Amino acid sequence: MRDQSLEFLRSLVNAPSPSGYEHRVAKLYREYAGPYADRVATDVHGNVTAVVNPDAPMKIMLAGHMDEIGFIVHHISDEGLLYFSAIGGHDSIIPVGQMVWVHGRQRTAGCIGRKAIHLLSTEEGKKKPELKDLWIDIGASSRAEAEAAVQVGDVVTYQYEFQPLLGDRAMARAFDNKVGLFIVAETLRLLKEEGGLARGVGVHAVGTVQEEIGSRGAKTAAFAIGAQTGLAVDVDHAVDYPGVSKAQYGQLDVGKGPSVSRGANTNPIVFDLIRRAAMEEGIPFQVRVTPGATPTDAGAMQINGPGMATGLLGIPLRYMHTPCEVLSLKDVEDCARLMAAYCRLVTPDTDFTPR
Repeated sequence: MRDQSLEFLRSLVNAPSPSGYEHRVAKLYREYAGPYADRVATDVHGNVTAVVNPDAPMKIMLAGHMDEIGFIVHHISDEGLLYFSAIGGHDSIIPVGQMVWVHGRQRTAGCIGRKAIHLLSTEEGKKKPELKDLWIDIGASSRAEAEAAVQVGDVVTYQYEFQPLLGDRAMARAFDNKVGLFIVAETLRLLKEEGGLARGVGVHAVGTVQEEIGSRGAKTAAFAIGAQTGLAVDVDHAVDYPGVSKAQYGQLDVGKGPSVSRGANTNPIVFDLIRRAAMEEGIPFQVRVTPGATPTDAGAMQINGPGMATGLLGIPLRYMHTPCEVLSLKDVEDCARLMAAYCRLVTPDTDFTPR
């Protein structure tokens, strides 16, 4: 991966952006995508759309969501402890003992505490902790001291940042789905630098908001754009580690290429074009079966307004919704190449109607 691209990816995953608080990442996306787009706009919800050929009659919507899971402070106790709710889906065993940042009047360090193991009853020790039994300790000794730094409604993220691993692997707190946003931005760059987009085709590359709480940004963006076709890109569950049944979930490995969803949520013409693009460009990919609706932005895009011919690309990811998600940077690069190759195959005459 080129140095400028890697630094952009690093900055995206390190910036905090729990659902509803995506503005820091949105700023980074605007700045990076701007030179490769004819127009960049931010809507009232916070979606950022970078457009190539805005007046083209054939519109392709690309979507990568900007938000990540996190927490939000809902109560400050008399002792100065912060009680919090989840933003997005969490395994409640993960937060215990983690260091966090509370994004208040200033970024404030804290740790997530619970009753020490020595003080747990036998029955308590057998149970998985619940978020209601946890709190954040920022070192305050009173509510007044805590409120000088933090307010109810401030958001919280883990103190984890981008970390290279062996080979082409990397670890980060929020690859879900800053890596999808990165791929959308890189697709714009590839189309700008290498060309190949058909006359009469426009690309609307959207950094969407609030996917983790219901793909809310993708719904409004899809309605506003009115694209005939679109690709969402998100992370996908790699199952190349012990304890996961391939017979139950299918095979998906880190490092063997991006996933391409096939099933009811994927338009068959779109799937065939993605597969053709991969074959022509020599890009490895893995088919991922989605028998019903997908909870990703692709699901919201497909059924918005009169409907959209959608596809879903994925990055195989280990340990999703934890502070240490792991992926292959080569898969990321290949996914951006595949997305750009798909855009180049679409023409103003492409008919997405299944026959």
